[in-house]
Amino acid sequence: MQGFVQLVVAVCCAAAFAVHAQGYPTKSIRLIVPFAPGGGTDLIGRIVAQQMSEALGHQFVVDNRGGAGSVLGSDLASKAPPDGYTLLLGNISLAFNASLYRRLPFDAVRDLAAVTLVAVQPNILVVNPGLPAKTLKEFVELARAQPGKLTYASAGTGSGTHLAMELLKLQLKLDIVHVPYKGTGPALTDVIGGQVSSMLSTFASALPHVKTARLRALGVTSKARSPAAPDVPTLIEAGVPDYEYATWYGLLAPRGTPTAIVDKLAKTAGAVLVSEDAKRKLEAQGVEALLDTPAQFAAYLKSETAKWARVVKEAHIPQQ
Repeated sequence: MQGFVQLVVAVCCAAAFAVHAQGYPTKSIRLIVPFAPGGGTDLIGRIVAQQMSEALGHQFVVDNRGGAGSVLGSDLASKAPPDGYTLLLGNISLAFNASLYRRLPFDAVRDLAAVTLVAVQPNILVVNPGLPAKTLKEFVELARAQPGKLTYASAGTGSGTHLAMELLKLQLKLDIVHVPYKGTGPALTDVIGGQVSSMLSTFASALPHVKTARLRALGVTSKARSPAAPDVPTLIEAGVPDYEYATWYGLLAPRGTPTAIVDKLAKTAGAVLVSEDAKRKLEAQGVEALLDTPAQFAAYLKSETAKWARVVKEAHIPQQ
């Protein structure tokens, strides 16, 4: 009898959630962007907010809550009421931070419900044109001939540009010195100026300099060549088996948000973010739309968290 009652309650709850989702939303939705205004995640968040607002008929209000490498805003989202009216536009830092911080006030895999990936941005390995290496093979040979002499810039310790290059170093067994900067802009400036040998940078930041020959591109980090740089081989093609890295952005909700609402958000995003208007706006930021299901995104977040935990450990990157 008790089992029957539990079944009836479960069915009733599921029905209630479904009815709730049919009428959802009935008011504006807060979209937390865990970075300051003007950055890449903020710009993508505003594109998502505009497209979703138009599709669902209620305003998505961007709430910038930057600080601690996205930890503050992500924590705020994880502790919000799970009613579908607070969402998070997170990025790959969710996977990094699980290993970069000794203590986090939340667990992204446990405390956030994945809705869908939104977009990805491939990265590109660039070197100063004065470096006598025109291919990845020549770069590797040069690094191995002069261990500890070549350098690479990053946007800062623990940034994607840092961890992705450490992954490349681990796979190729290279001794290249890390030079951290406070941001991608100043890092690329010193690669262009020759103070640093190389950098693994976002497309949006590096490609304009590649096109003007101020930087030389050796490879892209995606599985397939990028339409933005079709003549540049992937790092896999250039000889690094299974190497893949992309800056990704995704929509998440507090854990416990009704499945019907999560599914509705995912389906809506999947419909509007592949429109010509949305794709054009995303491509202007150097990213491409990449949508999936809540289950696929949840599995991807879990695998990315494990992948970067291994890199942080093997590269001996200090925790904060």
